[in-house]
Amino acid sequence: MNKTTNIIICGVLLFCNVFHGYAQEDEFKYRRSSMYSLLINHEDQKFANEIKDAFIKIPVPDKFNDHDLSVKILTMDKKLKDASSDKENETITDFLQRNNIASRLVGKWFNRDKSTGECDMNLVKERGLYDATKYDLILAEKSARSSALLMDAGEELIGNTYVVVNDIRYIDKAKTGKALGGIARVLGAVAAAYTGINFSDLTDNIADMAESYKGFKVKINTFLYRLTWNEEIANRFYIEHYSSEADEIKCKNFENSRNEYTLTYVGKVESSGSSTSFLGINEAEPIYMVRKACQRAIDENIVSLQNEFEEFRIKTPLVSNAPLTAYIGMKEGVTEKSLYEVLETIENEDGTRQYKRVGIIKPVKNLIWDNRFMAAEEGAATANLGYTTFIKESGSNFLPGMLIREIKSK
Repeated sequence: MNKTTNIIICGVLLFCNVFHGYAQEDEFKYRRSSMYSLLINHEDQKFANEIKDAFIKIPVPDKFNDHDLSVKILTMDKKLKDASSDKENETITDFLQRNNIASRLVGKWFNRDKSTGECDMNLVKERGLYDATKYDLILAEKSARSSALLMDAGEELIGNTYVVVNDIRYIDKAKTGKALGGIARVLGAVAAAYTGINFSDLTDNIADMAESYKGFKVKINTFLYRLTWNEEIANRFYIEHYSSEADEIKCKNFENSRNEYTLTYVGKVESSGSSTSFLGINEAEPIYMVRKACQRAIDENIVSLQNEFEEFRIKTPLVSNAPLTAYIGMKEGVTEKSLYEVLETIENEDGTRQYKRVGIIKPVKNLIWDNRFMAAEEGAATANLGYTTFIKESGSNFLPGMLIREIKSK
């Protein structure tokens, strides 16, 4: 091989590496946790319909699989009791149990036909990134390998199914503004009495400014639940409830056992979305103000839950290694203080996967992507980056497709 050939090959490899590095994340298949997102909407508050309409338009975060069920809105005619408490909320838990949410989530995993009980493994194979032919062959063995494969799917996929319940309350700034206006007028009257000077024009202007103060603010309490899935539950499901064809007995077994599938309460966080800017919003389209306030606050809560509960933290792939970049940013809580471990995915002979840490990286200052909702419209400096750039703290030989996961809460 001559020198010219070597140069051509190196050039082609360099081009391929750069082109591949900035390809869409979807080209890098990786396992994600699954999420079902719900809203508690209060009919007794202003903008109840606008909040509901805005929530419906908010997608499940793209670092999760969308595992939504048909019901997205839980309507209440009054304020949720004990919403600010960190303890498990009885009203929410009762709703989830009475509506058999856990069993419905399981049914969705296996594309279960409610009338016949017929199931399949297509979604498990798709989200687990299993080779379909190899997966079916191993399962057919009914051996230790097949048990390991089912266990792997249970631990990484089904057992990482979460329910996120958002209790959204509108905070009426108009009431605050009027109160401030009233105070301003009283102070003006008091000042006039003592000085003999008429402050009415000044205080009326201040009052008008306070009363016309614009903005939309919400308080969101987000409650996190996880589908309970262990070896005992899985074994019972596969033996007594799962059937690849119509089976009346197994169909009835599942229906009669719906209340035996449960959700485990993980915890909750609260956000007011107080840092949300309304720059870039056209006042003729106020629905975007509602959407922005709600989505920013919900995203903040998802990040807070990930910081507090390690099991809920996401993984995402590196999309290039020169420089190190990933499609993750401020929406996912990336800051200058964040640290991420780099994980190599190892596939075993039986089709199961494991992760090995090969290093640690951190974001580069001023190169953190602002991918929050409407960041570009408000003129955020890094909204158009398209990715966050990282530098190596330790390790070597990082490759596109390797996964990163946060290891240090902020």
